Amino acid sequence: MIQQVEKHIQQNLSFLQGKKVILATSGGIDSMVMVHLFQQMGFNIAIAHCNFQLRGLESFEDQNFVQEYASNNNIPFFFTQFDTKAFAEDFKISTQVAARELRYSWFYEILEQEQYDYILTAHHADDALETFIINLSRGTGIEGLTGIPELNDRVVRPLLAFSQDEITRYAQENNIKWREDSSNATDKYLRNKIRHQIVPLLKDINSNFLSSFLKTQTYLQEVNVMMEDAAIMIYQQVAKQEDEIIYLDIKKLKQLPNYKSYLYQWLKEFEFTSWDDIYALVESQSGKFVLAPQYRLLKDRDYLILSPINFVDEREEFKIDRDLHEIISPIHLSFQSVEKLTNVNKNIIFVDADKLKYPLVLRRWREGDVFQPLGMEGKSKKVSKIFKDEKISLLDKENSWILCSNEAIVWILSIRQDERFKIDQQTKNILKIERRS
Repeated sequence: MIQQVEKHIQQNLSFLQGKKVILATSGGIDSMVMVHLFQQMGFNIAIAHCNFQLRGLESFEDQNFVQEYASNNNIPFFFTQFDTKAFAEDFKISTQVAARELRYSWFYEILEQEQYDYILTAHHADDALETFIINLSRGTGIEGLTGIPELNDRVVRPLLAFSQDEITRYAQENNIKWREDSSNATDKYLRNKIRHQIVPLLKDINSNFLSSFLKTQTYLQEVNVMMEDAAIMIYQQVAKQEDEIIYLDIKKLKQLPNYKSYLYQWLKEFEFTSWDDIYALVESQSGKFVLAPQYRLLKDRDYLILSPINFVDEREEFKIDRDLHEIISPIHLSFQSVEKLTNVNKNIIFVDADKLKYPLVLRRWREGDVFQPLGMEGKSKKVSKIFKDEKISLLDKENSWILCSNEAIVWILSIRQDERFKIDQQTKNILKIERRS
């Protein structure tokens, strides 16, 4: 097996040659075989062991076993202990997910601290098959069927091309000692049920099933790469981006043979989960939206608009005192006394300074807001009606700011000034208010 592993590394993982690598070692047969192989191949290695404290004394016996092996073979040894159950409870996740999160977070820490290049894990072909079946049972997308990646950033899995049987034979032929994890014997966990009940049946039906599966995974990985390339090209035709906001043209989207697949490919990285609701947005009325933890997808007329969730409290108000000439947050405004009106545009207004009552208040617009638009000779109008008349998008409406003086609206920023604060023949002091980018 060692010649096969060496050949596999030369052909597919040549970047490992001459690098310092840390071997994630539980003490089980897979990881102990990996350690032995990389010793024999002359790699510069260290061993990292995680004690998840999930099996009482047995967990500490595993730790001692691995530590003793490292000491006897003069291999640098790193270890840590986690209160995995407490972490899982705190973050309301399964024990298995908690262990994975803790493990890989720590791996990256020691890579940086100890200046190693890669972390290697002992996942093998049977692990990849079990993961495939788990993901298949959960209705995952194609990326879930492409299996465990051989290279993921700085995590490398050099034994993925080899079976559990090959690993076991190597261990027996080389008298390698290992620790048996008692939890592997129970069918309490889904992975164990698949390992003990489903995989043996598949191998019994076809003695070369594992080999056929690995070929199929290669094909799926190639298809997935093609799909990602296509998604990028189509995205450039359908989407436009302004700062942090992405606009997806619904008309162009609906011309695609299978727009749902493209939506999934584009939006999955934003942690959306309600895919049926997302697909329904295309045909829904304006104003409907779907939420992810940090993003929102909004239907607004001819577009699906993806934007970060606005965390500004609509009830929050920002006070501006008379002697303040500029504010940066929540938006950038400047206040300047001037002699005359110049360069009037949507981001600049000129008001009669003596009509203002301080402190001014900057806030989000609210349903029911009423003001007197400049040029309407004192007639009142709802702010919501102004938005409708001006064809302001739902997203821009939500992001609109109001500048007030003693509860009277002075300016709907970048949209319309109020009549009551305009410059007239009696004005003595002119204040220029500018919204800056």
